[in-house]
Amino acid sequence: MSYTVEKISSNKVKLTFTVPADEFAASTQKAYLKMRGRINVPGFRKGKAPRTLIERMYGPEVFYEDAINLWLPEQYDKAIEEGDIRAVDQPEVDVDWANIAPGSDVTITCEVFVYPEVTLGEYKGLAVEIEHETVSDADIDARIMQDRTKHSRTEEVLDRPVQEGDTVNLDYAGTVDGVAFDGGTAQGQTLEIGSHQFIPGFEEQMVGMCVAEEKDLDVTFPENYHAENLAGKKAVFHVKVNSISKTEIPEADDEFAADVSDFTTFADYRQSIVDELQKKADDNNRTAAENAVVEKAADNASVDIPVAMVTREVQNILRDMQLRMAYQGIKMEDYLKWTGQTVEQLAEQYRGEAERRLKIRLVLEAVQKAESIEPDEADVEKETEEQAKRMERDLEDFRKSLTDDQKQALKDAAAVTRTVALMMADAKVTDKPAKTEEPAKEENKADDAE
Repeated sequence: MSYTVEKISSNKVKLTFTVPADEFAASTQKAYLKMRGRINVPGFRKGKAPRTLIERMYGPEVFYEDAINLWLPEQYDKAIEEGDIRAVDQPEVDVDWANIAPGSDVTITCEVFVYPEVTLGEYKGLAVEIEHETVSDADIDARIMQDRTKHSRTEEVLDRPVQEGDTVNLDYAGTVDGVAFDGGTAQGQTLEIGSHQFIPGFEEQMVGMCVAEEKDLDVTFPENYHAENLAGKKAVFHVKVNSISKTEIPEADDEFAADVSDFTTFADYRQSIVDELQKKADDNNRTAAENAVVEKAADNASVDIPVAMVTREVQNILRDMQLRMAYQGIKMEDYLKWTGQTVEQLAEQYRGEAERRLKIRLVLEAVQKAESIEPDEADVEKETEEQAKRMERDLEDFRKSLTDDQKQALKDAAAVTRTVALMMADAKVTDKPAKTEEPAKEENKADDAE
């Protein structure tokens, strides 16, 4: 067997195989042995008819297609491996059937899409702008409030009526024009007064009610209420307070700091929160800068991505999406019903994202190749440690559990990290200008001067 490889575009090659006559003859004999049990020949039991008789009845070409199908896969795979051809789809096979004759060589061509060539543009010294994340006093206070809320306690209130901020357990029954409506009745409902979860005016009228007290609340449904039959309607809710509770949030002092942290003073605890938020902001800013540089390098490059690669990437995106929904107890078919979409429409929606992902990945590979970047053991070890940390796994156990494919994936990730670091080395990152509100347009007073 001999073959040639011809590049016919930036993402497609053609392999031309020459099948020697003796090999094709042997493959044709194999095809006969495989097919003869399915061919009816008068006077012979199935599988017993001589090959020459079958060929006289149906023509010598009766076995040619099966002969090609038996011969080609192994030789094609061998050629792909020898030529280090990164095929991304099944080949389009073409055989000159008209010129096949006993005792002659056979020519087969296979055109296949491959990983595309990337024409790199500028990828060093790029200037980008990012929305720089900062840590404000409000951010610090909000983070501390999370800890305070987490360590709060709830107590039942017995000696006073409902106040703003209380949590009330209540029964209610609503009517419009004296008639009950769907969803208007509940028992043992929990409501935080001031949360504005209920219709405007409902919670406000409960302030001052005592445990076991019953009262009629007059409210009006909003004009844009989701149930059209209730929108804008006046309603009466008969409510009963079953219980009142309040949440006590600890004071932000040294005692609180000692309870929730390893620090004995609130000042030290607060500084640890500042450090935590600043590190997070720094990490986010670095990630934003890296993303901006990589995306700009991708914009500067050109590449013709085969449709098959895009389709496969879309499938990967949808599969990841389905897994994430499954963790939340949502089925893909239910999601499609809720959104009124088909799988095909959803796939088309993510096609642009798939193309973008692929282009970035291909550009990073091209930069890595252009710069001869190879991660060393320290790079791979760092990537392994970070992955184990992300997965909350013991490092040694994680390292022992790795398959060869997973080890290669970590090596590839380490290569990407070094590639991005090279691109960031002399990048110029600046903050995006703060958005300013456009001045209000001056009204035309002439229209009113009458």
